[in-house]
Amino acid sequence: MVGDPIGDFIIRLKNASAVNHEVVSIPFSKMKMAVAEVLKENGYIKDVEKSGKKVRKTIHVRLQYKDDGTPRISSVKRISKPGRRIYKSVDDIHSVRYGKGMSVISTPNGILTDSQARKARVGGEVLFEIW
Repeated sequence: MVGDPIGDFIIRLKNASAVNHEVVSIPFSKMKMAVAEVLKENGYIKDVEKSGKKVRKTIHVRLQYKDDGTPRISSVKRISKPGRRIYKSVDDIHSVRYGKGMSVISTPNGILTDSQARKARVGGEVLFEIW
């Protein structure tokens, strides 16, 4: 059993892209699916699909690579961990790596990026940063 499912999800994506895998399979949860959709919208992954029934559901993530073959996901940093949750108000949400990356935030409006959260004027739990 995994103690930090979101941490496990992002590390699987990072490790699979580091060794140039095309697809990575991850156990399903609604939260992971919402995070995967946000990453797809922002070009970090190519495609995401759900398969299986009942307890055996999995998420298949197709990874995105640049034209020269380097992975689109170069690194991730888990911010809010199970032992210490980090919440930020809208005024404290800043860009990541001078706009080269993004934060993924769990808000009352759903899972949003840092720029979407600032635009919607909502704060929340900062899950991780990706660049």
